Amino acid sequence: MNERAVYERIRSEGPISRPEVARQTGLSKPTVSLALADLERTGLVRTVGHRTGNAGRAAKLYEIDPGAGRVIGIDVGREWVRAALSGLDGEPVVRRDVRSQARNADTLIEQLAGLVAELSAEAGIAPGDVTYIVLGTPGVHDVENERLRLAPNLPGWDRPGATGRLAERLPAPFLIENDIALAALGEQAHGLGAGISDFAFLSIGTGIGMGIVLEGKLFRGSQGAAGEVAFLPLGETDPLTRTPGARRHGMLESVLSAAGLVATARRLGMPGRPTVKKVYDAARAGDPIALEAVRYEAGNIARALASVVALLDPELVIIGGGLGQHGVDVLLDAVRERLTDMTPLDPPPIEPSALAEEATVLGALATGLSTAIDIVFNRAVAEPAVG
Repeated sequence: MNERAVYERIRSEGPISRPEVARQTGLSKPTVSLALADLERTGLVRTVGHRTGNAGRAAKLYEIDPGAGRVIGIDVGREWVRAALSGLDGEPVVRRDVRSQARNADTLIEQLAGLVAELSAEAGIAPGDVTYIVLGTPGVHDVENERLRLAPNLPGWDRPGATGRLAERLPAPFLIENDIALAALGEQAHGLGAGISDFAFLSIGTGIGMGIVLEGKLFRGSQGAAGEVAFLPLGETDPLTRTPGARRHGMLESVLSAAGLVATARRLGMPGRPTVKKVYDAARAGDPIALEAVRYEAGNIARALASVVALLDPELVIIGGGLGQHGVDVLLDAVRERLTDMTPLDPPPIEPSALAEEATVLGALATGLSTAIDIVFNRAVAEPAVG
């Protein structure tokens, strides 16, 4: 316990001296000295020079050795797979974005296994040297049946045993977590959610979802489905909610996703072949049809957020995903205005993500880091150093 307390203090505050560790942990200097000796012996911490500028003997400085373990975080989407590898300091040292081979589960699993091997090689390690892997996917991981629920954008992953095949192809223990939940944790670790105990992260892109942080912790719900706002019964009068697959994707997602924005613009009479970019560009230029499509989109977002505000009373709402990022300048002001009109409750600030497409990957690394440290720490303490 003392070694872990010293290690965590060095991880959060390092480089740090022995007297500073003793003062901040409340442990005695002899206890800290013994813990540091063991941590150095097992390769978990290292010295990085001395504290200078004070009278008397210069204090030796310690930091964690990031090479004692490796974490890989992967954002698994229908269009893109984004991945990063870090040491135990959580700083990405290798980064890769590739087009997703999501046409079926087997093909995507092979792609993920190959990506882990590529990241490891680029970092100069063997795949077996990876300590822990975290994968962010749409939907909810049904651990018992080894499949994803509520993830229609990843064909084949809803079949029993689908996620179990990852264990045969990945070289390290792994966790599957909802991608938007990880994005919220990414914002908590590196973005606008830092230091905020209660906030919501709404992602709008190919699909939609929400990550909820309450009292500083990710809120998953009893079945892991907290934040599946795609299935809120909103927009029921829109013809998009009566199209094939609307129930599978969710009523709100049918009208609020990127495809929903394009379909709305087309229904309102936008000429040619509208895309998300064309709709937003036209709205910026003052095109009345595009502006109406954006206002319609903003209304659906505001209705969803009005429900969230009434139920959770978050301190902050962060908007991410491709749709939110690309149209932030024309969309968010309209959302704020509509939300204020919809509810007498005082809405929280609504801000664009500070991390953009990096949020899920960074959240995966932050989540994997804690488990990887446990693995490495317990392994080092249990196995005496040789020599």
